Amino acid sequence: MSDLFGIYIHWPFCASKCPYCDFNSHVSDGIDHEAWARNYLRELDYVAEKTPERNVTSIFFGGGTPSLMKPDTVEKILTHIRKLWTVADDVEITLEANPTSIEASKFKDFAKAGITRVSVGIQSLRDDDLKFLGRQHSAEQALEALEIAKENFERYSFDLIYARPEQTLEAWGTELEEALKHENGHISLYQLTIEQGTPFYTQHARGDFAVPEQDSAGAMYELTQEVLTGAGLPAYEVSNHARVGQESHHNLTYWRYGDYAGIGPGAHGRLTLEGDKFATRTHRAPEIWLSRVEEHGHGYHDFELVTRENRFTEAMMMGMRLVEGVPFERIEAESGKDWQVLLPEAKIKPLIESGYISLDNVSIKPTAEGIQRLNGLLGLLL
Repeated sequence: MSDLFGIYIHWPFCASKCPYCDFNSHVSDGIDHEAWARNYLRELDYVAEKTPERNVTSIFFGGGTPSLMKPDTVEKILTHIRKLWTVADDVEITLEANPTSIEASKFKDFAKAGITRVSVGIQSLRDDDLKFLGRQHSAEQALEALEIAKENFERYSFDLIYARPEQTLEAWGTELEEALKHENGHISLYQLTIEQGTPFYTQHARGDFAVPEQDSAGAMYELTQEVLTGAGLPAYEVSNHARVGQESHHNLTYWRYGDYAGIGPGAHGRLTLEGDKFATRTHRAPEIWLSRVEEHGHGYHDFELVTRENRFTEAMMMGMRLVEGVPFERIEAESGKDWQVLLPEAKIKPLIESGYISLDNVSIKPTAEGIQRLNGLLGLLL
């Protein structure tokens, strides 16, 4: 069993729903913050009973928009986690935040509550594109929020979305150079994807807008790698770039197939209990989750056993997102089989010769070409 143990807290509320977002997020005017705080603690109690000996290595408040939480709620959760488990001295405690002035003004209180790192959802440095993306902040507010983050946290990161409608390669390069003036060791860069069930899906299908063609988006991805690597922030994962030592500890827990507890509505998790790995998920609807926790002490559906075969598949799907790849030791620990049985030479030799993967004495790794074609590569490997 991995020593990594993360705790993910899902806050399901947003001030407004972005048209590209397919996360479990909801707009609500009537949030009973006391009830939410109380029930997060109850669900933490439930998980702690099953995992009493674990050492917490990372905590992540995601959403939704967790910067809409009361800092007092965050403090209660963090205090309770320290009562239930031992917590690593170097624990990373991240909170996702929007850069509107009302939320950035709370950064100081979040730092006092125990947050050590914020991840700021900027998405664009262009006001027209922010409007298109349904964001409630301006580019100026975004940069002001980063200054406030710098004053209150040793570590912070921010997100940008590229391959936006009518965006050119030159324009993206200029925006990247601007973004680098404000980096603090970590940037996440995502290609705009049109997800089913979102307003963008309907609008795109209707022809209201078009995103750059695949070749253009690919060129933007390659430019991103070139510019960020040149600035000392190489990719360590498909969409994440960092200076050495500034990688997100919590996200590495996912990608290295460590255990993590998912707390809050719609939160997923992976827990190893008595040698078996279980997939966990809670009820998605916020009010139903809340009532279930009030009644039963948790909002979980039945835990689902992850078979050895599926543990291999999941470990590969997560680990091959990383430049460091997947250690053979992990493959064997999760699958219970020799890695060469699962990845025979006949399967991997053509991928090595094509320049998509590499092997050393301890691990299998994707190359830069392989990461750019990850879905196809995983299809061939698995």
